[in-house]
Amino acid sequence: MQLLTFDLSSFIKNNNLILQYLIVSVVIVVLAIILSRVLQKLMKVYFERSSRVLKVDPTRYKFLRNAVSFVVFMLAMTLIFYTIPALRTIGITLFAGAGIFAAIIGFASQEAFSNIISGIFIVIFKPFRVGDNIKIGELHHGTVEDITLRHTIINNFENRRIVIPNTVISAQTIINSTLEDERICTFIELGISYESDLEKAISILRTEAEKHPNCIDKRSEEEIENGIPKVIVRVLGFGESSVNLRAYAWANTSGEGFVMKCDLFESLKKRFNEEGIEIPYPHRSLVFKNSIPSDKTETNGHN
Repeated sequence: MQLLTFDLSSFIKNNNLILQYLIVSVVIVVLAIILSRVLQKLMKVYFERSSRVLKVDPTRYKFLRNAVSFVVFMLAMTLIFYTIPALRTIGITLFAGAGIFAAIIGFASQEAFSNIISGIFIVIFKPFRVGDNIKIGELHHGTVEDITLRHTIINNFENRRIVIPNTVISAQTIINSTLEDERICTFIELGISYESDLEKAISILRTEAEKHPNCIDKRSEEEIENGIPKVIVRVLGFGESSVNLRAYAWANTSGEGFVMKCDLFESLKKRFNEEGIEIPYPHRSLVFKNSIPSDKTETNGHN
């Protein structure tokens, strides 16, 4: 009976090139696994921290970590195909076909991808969070209810949910009333007639604003010592039929500021009526350059 013998040194000598390719491939795969694990860990920590700031569920960003791992392994496979000459031609063909397919998919869903990219930017730069009171452009104003990678949901003051694609948000100016300081300076603007007592109107406007429960005192100790009033009232200018006033009243939130503004308009109208302060409406003075002939006037009078 003949025993089968295996000469390792001879096998290595005859298959030296194959073993080199195999070792390189294993090293590339191991490095890809390590790199993927490290990137996933870093992204998990970052997205969990960002999710706490944005007040959203961090699991919705899990597919991004998986996408990064997919890209890493695709690059590792490309490197393996490029390292082995016998597989280089096959690899180029496969990846060229994959590139064309990816281009077709990307062109067909470019809007969806742009929404995802914009969502990633929102996660990274954090221009607003869930619960923030924001205004997007000139149309949408409300409280942020949810932030996803594709869209953001806003609950407006009519209790309606507005779903806005993230690309639209990225292209608009965002006014965030609660990003750093929720307190807001509310402008109370109105006009009085030229015949009305200006000082009395300013005093009434200041008094009504200061006694409103939503009005807060934002003055520093130095401003209080210098006699700066709690609510500043200024004359903005002269209109066609009115002297325009503006009061600067502070509130804790934009919602409280809105309520205060509405209440003050009501109370000011009543106080102005009591104190004889006129809120004017537009007047027009007609001037006839040529006097009307008396015969035409008489004729019109008989008719």
